[in-house]
Amino acid sequence: MSGMVNVTKTSFTAGELDPALLGRGDLGAYANGARRLRNVIVAPTGGVSRRPGLRYVDTVRGPGRLIGFAFNTEQTYLLVVSDGYLDVYQGGSRIQTLATPWTTDRIPQLAWAQSADTLLVTHPDCPPKKIVRTSSGIWTMNDWAFFEEDGVICLPHHKFAEDAVTLTPSAGSGTITLTASAGMFQAGHVGLRFRLKAKQVLITAVASATSATAEVKEGLTDTQATSDWEEQAFSALRGWPASVCFHQGRLVIGGSRDLPGRLWLSQSMDLFNFDLGTGLDDEAIEFSMLSDPVNAIRAVFSGRHLQVFTTEAEYMVSGAPLTPTKIQVIRQTRVGSPNDRLVPPRDVDGATHFISRNGRDLREFLYADVEQAYQSTDLAMIAKHVMNHPLDQDYDGGRRLFHVVMDDGSLGVLTVYRSEKVTAWSVLHTDGRFLAVAVMGGEVHVLVERQGAVFLERFDSALSLDCALTGQQATPATVWSGLGHLEGRSLRVLADGGTLADQVVSGGQITLAQPAAAIQAGLPFTHEIEPLPPMTGSSQAATPGRAVRLVQASFRVLETAALHVDTGRGPLPVPLRRFGSARFGAAPPRFSGDIAVRALGWKHDALQPLWRIRQDSPLPCCVLSVTTQMKFAD
Repeated sequence: MSGMVNVTKTSFTAGELDPALLGRGDLGAYANGARRLRNVIVAPTGGVSRRPGLRYVDTVRGPGRLIGFAFNTEQTYLLVVSDGYLDVYQGGSRIQTLATPWTTDRIPQLAWAQSADTLLVTHPDCPPKKIVRTSSGIWTMNDWAFFEEDGVICLPHHKFAEDAVTLTPSAGSGTITLTASAGMFQAGHVGLRFRLKAKQVLITAVASATSATAEVKEGLTDTQATSDWEEQAFSALRGWPASVCFHQGRLVIGGSRDLPGRLWLSQSMDLFNFDLGTGLDDEAIEFSMLSDPVNAIRAVFSGRHLQVFTTEAEYMVSGAPLTPTKIQVIRQTRVGSPNDRLVPPRDVDGATHFISRNGRDLREFLYADVEQAYQSTDLAMIAKHVMNHPLDQDYDGGRRLFHVVMDDGSLGVLTVYRSEKVTAWSVLHTDGRFLAVAVMGGEVHVLVERQGAVFLERFDSALSLDCALTGQQATPATVWSGLGHLEGRSLRVLADGGTLADQVVSGGQITLAQPAAAIQAGLPFTHEIEPLPPMTGSSQAATPGRAVRLVQASFRVLETAALHVDTGRGPLPVPLRRFGSARFGAAPPRFSGDIAVRALGWKHDALQPLWRIRQDSPLPCCVLSVTTQMKFAD
C-alpha cells in the first residue's frame, strides 16, 4: 500500500536548523526550516535568494578589524586596523594612514566608541587613543588628555596597595619625600599622580620600595602618616581602560587590566573630567562591580540603560538621569561574554545582541516591560552548528541582516524581524576566510583572506562573483586589465551579462575569446538549498524502514535566471519558461512563476533530502516556496 502526500513549504523563515533537530517535526520551526542554506540570504518575507557577490575594494596590509565611522549621513568612512597601522577609506579609496601601537596580537581586544568627529579606542595594554577627523578632513591620533586645571589632572585614582599601608609626606608643599609603611613603590611609579587625602602629587623619583620623591601639585593638609591615599588608576604600570562608551552625556570606562571589574563615569558633559568632587549630580561616578566570583568587564553599551557585559553576567545600570546618589546596578542575566576577544555588542531594533562566553550563543539582551528587567534569549538555539567561536559582528539594519564572523572563516547571517518572529540563519562561504565585518553607509564590508593575501571587499547586489570587478568600454574588447590582485587565479567571467568560460589572470589581465562591452570577473561560489527530511504527521511520516518517493517538486521562483535541482541524479539545470529566447552573449532573461520538476526512484533513508538546489552559476536565483508531492510505501 502507498499514500500520496502534498506538503507546501511557504517560507524559510526558520532558516538552517541544527542536525540535532532532524527528528523534531513537532517544532514549529521545522515547517519553515531547512537542512542546509549556504551562500543564500533569507528575506524577512520568507523567500531565499542567492547572496550578493563581493566587490573588490583594496588589498590591505594583513588581518585586522574594521571600524565604521559616520561623520554625518553624507560623509562616512571605513577604518581598517592592521598590524601597527590604521588606514582610512572613503568611497572605496584609501585617503590617509596613521601609525598605531596595536600589533596583530592586540587587535582582538580593541574597543571603541564614536561621538561626532571623535573616535575613542581602548586596549588594556596600550594608552587609550583619541582619533579625530578635523574640519579640514585630516585625521589625527593622540593619547587621551584628561581635564587639567592649575596643574591638577582630573583622572581616576585607586589604591592598589593593602588598605593598611600608609604614606608619610616630609612636607606639605614643594618637593617632598613620601615614606611608605610597607614596600609598595616601583620604578614604574615615576611620572604618575598620587592623591593624599584628596590632594595631588607627582612622583618624580623612586629611591626604594618604601621611599619616593614627589612634587606637590595641591598643598597637603598635614604631614601625618595616612592610609587615605591612591595612585592614578590608568598607567603603563597598572594597565589601561578595557572598554568605553558614551551614555547620558558621560564618558563611561569599563574595566582596565588591573581593575577588570571597575566602572568609571565622567562628569556630565565634561567627558575627560573624572573628579568625584562631593557627589553632586553632575560630578563623576566610580564603583566596583561587586560579585562572586569577580567579573571582568568586557563591554559597556549605551542602550535603554547603561548595559555592562562581564565574563560572568550582564548588568543594568539605571538612573534617570545617572547621578552619584541615584545610580543603581542590578544583575540581569548570567550568561557572560568571551574573555579572549572583544566582540562588540550591537543594537538591533532596541535589543542588544552579544556573544556568550562559550561562543555558542548569540544572545538578544532585551528589556521586558512586564518584568521590568532584561532577558537574554538565545537566537542560535535551533542552529548551534552555525556558531563557531564568533570573532566579529555587525548589523545591517536596512536589510535586517545580522552578520557574525566565525573562527572557521565562515560568515553566519541571521535574518531577524522580531515583530514577525523571524529568526533565520544561513551560512556564507567564500574562496578564502572571512576575518572581520563592518556595516557603514548601508554597505556591508568584510576583510577576507585569500591565499595569503587579505582583501577589503563589500557585498554588492549587482555582482554574482567574489573579489570581483566590473568594467565597461564603449568599444567591445577582448583584453581586460586591472585584475592584478588575483594574479594566477582562474576567474569566472560574465560578458555582457552572459556566462563565459573561466579565464586565468596573467599579467593582471584576462583575454576573452570574443569581445565584450561590459564584463564582471571574479571568483565563483556555490549556493545550496536543502530541505529537512519529510515529516508530515505520525501516520504518514518518513520513518526508518519506510520508503518515500518524490513524485514532483514545484518551485515558485522570483526573478530567477538559473535553477539547478538535484533529485538524486546530481544538480541539473531546469528549463525556465520564457517568452522568446535570449540572443547570444546577452544576459539570460529572468523568470517568475512556478516550475515543476518530476522525479523517479524510492528512498529508504529517511534522513536523505528528496531534492536540493546546488549551483555555482553566477546568475540570480530566488525561491519563494516549494510544494512537494511525495508517495510513501509500507
